[in-house]
Amino acid sequence: MADARQWLEGARPRTLPAAVAPVAAGTGAALAVAPLAAGRALLALVVALALQVGVNYANDYSDGVRGTDADRVGPLRLVGSGLARPSAVRAAALAAFAVAALAGLVLAALTTWWLLLVGGAAIVAAWFYTGGTRPYGYRGLGEVSVFVFFGLVATVGTTYVQAERVTATSVLAGCGCGAFACAILVANNLRDRATDTTAGKVTLAVRLGDRRTRLLYAGLVALPFAVLVPIVLVHPLTAVVAASALLAAPAAARVLRGATGRDLISVLKATGLALLGYGLLLLASLAAG
Repeated sequence: MADARQWLEGARPRTLPAAVAPVAAGTGAALAVAPLAAGRALLALVVALALQVGVNYANDYSDGVRGTDADRVGPLRLVGSGLARPSAVRAAALAAFAVAALAGLVLAALTTWWLLLVGGAAIVAAWFYTGGTRPYGYRGLGEVSVFVFFGLVATVGTTYVQAERVTATSVLAGCGCGAFACAILVANNLRDRATDTTAGKVTLAVRLGDRRTRLLYAGLVALPFAVLVPIVLVHPLTAVVAASALLAAPAAARVLRGATGRDLISVLKATGLALLGYGLLLLASLAAG
């Protein structure tokens, strides 16, 4: 049976920047128009982190029982490696989703009950990414869901629960965070393209092929800085966010030069750190300005 360290690794902590960054960016956008609502910001962070952990365990479970995790270069898979029973990993995923639902319920009670629909949609999207009889992640649609839920919904939603309004800055920041989150998924699927093809998992990387997937990654890494321009015009201090390109640009260069296999693991790490830096710098600069 898996030990505590292996369960932690199975939760894929390196993916957590994709949960923290949009909440940080959304909080910054809220602070630009309203006082700090620390309790609501913390609840939004709990929702995002729990959803990320939940989708990681859910993917581990669903991919494991389908047999598509038998030959992986990346992080430990609990079911695929035989370290944990599928039922235990499924229970861990459902527990994480329950935590997200509970925190979201509190936020809905404090703001608007319409948030329950958004939260429910997020949990359904998380489960059916690789779960169910027709997982949309196996049809090249995973990036769309990541952009929507770990970009726009997470960022704009965080702003809304604190400021009770949607702002242009929150939408633009959500696009930036969503693009980075998609880049992480694209790099991950580029690394696994050969094994996914063999397993019948038709990700966007499988559909596009090697060269176009690399170009897509580069475009996604560039998009956050393109949407930063109109934010800077209104909030000049946010120009500091461009510093996150110091992590993103070398990662894009490695991808365009043809990095494969384990070499893409460092790309994933750098992209996650760039996303985290992007979100935290938006928070700091918007709060200061």
